[in-house]
Amino acid sequence: MSPRRLGIALVVALVVGLAVYGGTNAMRVWRMQQEIQALEEDIATLRARQEQLTQTVDRLRHDPAFIEKLAREELGMVREGETVLKFPSQPAPPAR
Repeated sequence: MSPRRLGIALVVALVVGLAVYGGTNAMRVWRMQQEIQALEEDIATLRARQEQLTQTVDRLRHDPAFIEKLAREELGMVREGETVLKFPSQPAPPAR
């Protein structure tokens, strides 16, 4: 093999090697960018949830009407002297 052909073969091998290496790295960078975007969306969602929880904590600390509402709706509590009327959620099926 002549030195000229050997030099061309080495240059071609070098270019192919760099293309493969560069392509692999380009894919890795693209995947990392996708992961960063997904993580940024998660962070935004978590920040919104944190804000909601902060508002709920503030209302629990400073809003007696909110506490009463939760006690009535979630715990079924009533004030002394109140009468509770419970209605069935669905009518009973007709008797046969």
